[in-house]
Amino acid sequence: VQLVESGGGLVQAGGSLRLSCAASGFAFDDYGIGWFRQAPGKEREGVSVISSSDGSTYYADSVKGRFTISRDSAKNTVYLQMDSLKPEDTAVYFCAAGRTPTIVVGTWYGMDYWGKGTLVTVSS
Repeated sequence: VQLVESGGGLVQAGGSLRLSCAASGFAFDDYGIGWFRQAPGKEREGVSVISSSDGSTYYADSVKGRFTISRDSAKNTVYLQMDSLKPEDTAVYFCAAGRTPTIVVGTWYGMDYWGKGTLVTVSS
């Protein structure tokens, strides 16, 4: 099983980046895929999740209206389009996959596989 993130980098505030998460080794279409991030000194937080069934999506309040998650079953890849980036978006971004991801009081459970992350740095 592999989840490989790419697309991170340095961008100025107000700019855009598109992250990719390439999946292999498991039944991609049967798994919900999520993006999480962890900034220095902070806990990991769920940014966005897309379901396996109907493609429904979840976004953290902090990124609603700025980030868009999508999945391409032909490429076994999930994308996170990040627009209007802010310095507070600076973090290592991880993708994760789970058969039944569930959010309870703001915390995600049920992610079975994790990538190693890609660093996003937004300068002011």
